[in-house]
Amino acid sequence: MKIIQVFDPALCCSTGVCGVDVDQQLVDFSADVDWAKQQGAQIERFNLAQQPTAFAENAVVKEFLERSGAEALPLILVDGEVALAGRYPSRAELAEWLGLAAASSIFTEQVAELVAIGAAIAANCEPCFKYHYDQARKLGVSNTDMRRAVDLAQMVKDTPARAMLDIAQRYLGPQVLPHAGAKASPCCSTASVTTV
Repeated sequence: MKIIQVFDPALCCSTGVCGVDVDQQLVDFSADVDWAKQQGAQIERFNLAQQPTAFAENAVVKEFLERSGAEALPLILVDGEVALAGRYPSRAELAEWLGLAAASSIFTEQVAELVAIGAAIAANCEPCFKYHYDQARKLGVSNTDMRRAVDLAQMVKDTPARAMLDIAQRYLGPQVLPHAGAKASPCCSTASVTTV
């Protein structure tokens, strides 16, 4: 596998989360480097502030700095040759240089149906639920996974409802249940709820 060397500008650390301002580009690149290393990649990073000798001893880097200056960093070498300068590579670029498959999307048809089932619960849409339940079954999604999607959707849906009840209780005091002879409203009747 190819060797990638990253010659960083002067940084307090390579993660991008030091100091007051977070450098999102560095945060993303650090995550991409970790991903590539997990795939077996050999990636070395050198910080101008902490390892100036590495810059001075590498002829390619030294020539680059003499020509372009430290402001043009970072410099990325792949097997000793300049591959990129002035910005950090994307995960796709790292994967291409290393001959790795870039991380593929986990958003499969099955996942899409689980999301749709959760959305149907959140929207109280019975036809939506039935349609996406059928689609998920055709794709081989288990009832257990659908149950998890429903439970998670319900938990997300219930959180703001509970918060509103807490606010009402703070303003109005504890809940007072209707008296024994009171009729339930047709919109709130449990008899109208259809179970699957």
